[in-house]
Amino acid sequence: MSQRLRHLTTLAGLPTEAITRLLDRAETMREACAHGTRKLNLLAGRTVLNLFFEPSTRTRTSFELAARRLGADVINFDIGLSSTAKGEELFDTLHTLEAMHLDAIIVRHKESGTPESLVKHAMSGVAVINAGDGNRAHPTQGLLDALTIRQHRPDFDQLTVTICGDVLHSRVARSDVHALQALGTKTIRLCGPAALLPGAEELPGVEISHDFDAAIEGAGAVIMLRLQKERMAATELPDEASYFARYGLDKRRLARADKGCLVMHPGPINRGIEIAPDVADGAQSRILEQVGNGVFVRMAVLAEVLGR
Repeated sequence: MSQRLRHLTTLAGLPTEAITRLLDRAETMREACAHGTRKLNLLAGRTVLNLFFEPSTRTRTSFELAARRLGADVINFDIGLSSTAKGEELFDTLHTLEAMHLDAIIVRHKESGTPESLVKHAMSGVAVINAGDGNRAHPTQGLLDALTIRQHRPDFDQLTVTICGDVLHSRVARSDVHALQALGTKTIRLCGPAALLPGAEELPGVEISHDFDAAIEGAGAVIMLRLQKERMAATELPDEASYFARYGLDKRRLARADKGCLVMHPGPINRGIEIAPDVADGAQSRILEQVGNGVFVRMAVLAEVLGR
């Protein structure tokens, strides 16, 4: 049996057993807290800090709900009102917070590798959980996406998953690929404009395509990605209407996928650009299920890293 995790900064290299254990634990959490209506006290007396250097609605709220449902105390660190805004170095902020005897820090940062740096520089036994760093990793999103797929299509070894959109700037896409590969997914296809796809060497073992019609053919799940304009800088792209015509998910394209193909999106959604509204809200959409699963996955991760 693999050792209990002390931190969660990436899914890359994480053993299949550890990923499966977290998914199983998330399912157990769902039942134990009656789908969120009953509070557990596994982490009573523990303190969890949300340290978000980037805006977030789903992830930050989800982590806060997860910690509170486990009985932990939660502090939301307001960057705009902190000494960081006055020029304080990140590691000085870390050590100041550690002196207040925190048990876990959940961090989101625009710079890739920040969570690992916090692990390296921490002077206490504080656990570090990555809530998204740069374009590198978003491990709990990768886990909740894998859980959502597993609930409907547990036959990963027979499954084709297509991920379409801004893969280059997407930490979600990378964590999804790592989770899906660990679970033995038969085929993973990455699709998008050439300017928004990483090199094949960065994510070995996946198929790269610029043709969405071909990439979605026979897929059992399709994960649409947001155009991350805040990370694109000078990237040249077609206008929004042209982008949707080539890479947007509508009913016509969805019909090319496997019957009952799961429609997913990590949010926030740009309706009419990445996905048609009637598909985002349609019978095959699992987008709100992803949001709900996020709370239970994050409960599982907190219980794992903070469990006595």
